[in-house]
Amino acid sequence: MAGSPSPSISHRIDVFWQEGMLNHDTGYGVFDTGDDPGFLDVLDKHPENSDRIKNIVSILKRGPISPFITWHSGRRALLSELLSFHHPDYVNELIEADKKGGKVMCCGTFLNPGSWDASLLAAGTTLSAMKYVLEGQGNIAYALVRPPGHHAQPTRADGYCFLNNAGLAIQLALNSGREKVAVVDIDVHYGNGTAEGFYTSNKVLTISLHMDHGSWGPSHPQSGSIDELGEGQGYGYNLNIPLPNGTGNRGYEYAMKTLVVPAIEKFKPDMIVLVAGQDSSAYDPNGRQCLTMDGYRKIGQIILELAKYSSGSLLIVQEGGYHVTYSAYCLHATLEGILNLSPPLISDPLDGYPEDEAFSVKVIDSIKKYQNENIPFLKV
Repeated sequence: MAGSPSPSISHRIDVFWQEGMLNHDTGYGVFDTGDDPGFLDVLDKHPENSDRIKNIVSILKRGPISPFITWHSGRRALLSELLSFHHPDYVNELIEADKKGGKVMCCGTFLNPGSWDASLLAAGTTLSAMKYVLEGQGNIAYALVRPPGHHAQPTRADGYCFLNNAGLAIQLALNSGREKVAVVDIDVHYGNGTAEGFYTSNKVLTISLHMDHGSWGPSHPQSGSIDELGEGQGYGYNLNIPLPNGTGNRGYEYAMKTLVVPAIEKFKPDMIVLVAGQDSSAYDPNGRQCLTMDGYRKIGQIILELAKYSSGSLLIVQEGGYHVTYSAYCLHATLEGILNLSPPLISDPLDGYPEDEAFSVKVIDSIKKYQNENIPFLKV
């Protein structure tokens, strides 16, 4: 451990968690396919498995950040709550699939026995975390949930996601009187479901920093390109930041300071949601970016600074992150940054990944130019 918590720090993070979410069993196969070709002795656990979350729970309970964590139990979402973001026909499809013992919703996304209950727990736990902040019981809440949610669109599952946990929480904030919500999604994949849910709204600013992967099929028709800006009143309020493969700590920090910070300063939200995936790390099997703990810590520090616009109100929602051990370290570093703890509480076991940010900076500058020319609220 590189340091120890300072007793003068008064910040805390309220973590919402429910063990029943571990019962979502995604199975084995060749990576996330669920396929057994018959000629391999050892198959992969599906990347979105319970081990990754068990390690996040344990590092928060037994790691050096534990004195700053307060634990709360989650709950199941009510079916009526789901309809604030999802279409009734889609919710019914999930219910019927569960009754019949499961369904392959799309490539890599398996609704198995136990999955629907875990999904309800993830959604309800996220809503409880948001409600806690909205009621002023705490400033910073972290919904430690699975299955993830940011790919789930109002009418379909996608990318391991069934219900859009963050989207439901954002809608709760709007329904509770918050006027503007800003979402910063740092998962390595485009937060297409959240974007789709608020694509015509000027009350939600969705910002997604992701690798430039494009569409991956019928369940994910959105490309995540810079020209997907929203529609109608929502035009200009969906900001995509597709970063080139290999973008690391300095590239992400430059993107945050060059693109994210100015947009939130202009938007002036009264609620901020950080959609936190650790699959942008240098060692994640499901991403091609190069963040290390230092990069996540810096992102956390920038988010803390931005939270001044929301009077400190911040909801963190867990998404991807598939390296079973390193994801926990990266989440720990993100929360260290959000709490502004210094020096680092824990050293990086895998530090030292090389980075050449020159190309990333060039791409980010071109995105900045495009946004300044095309987004009305950034010109004000």
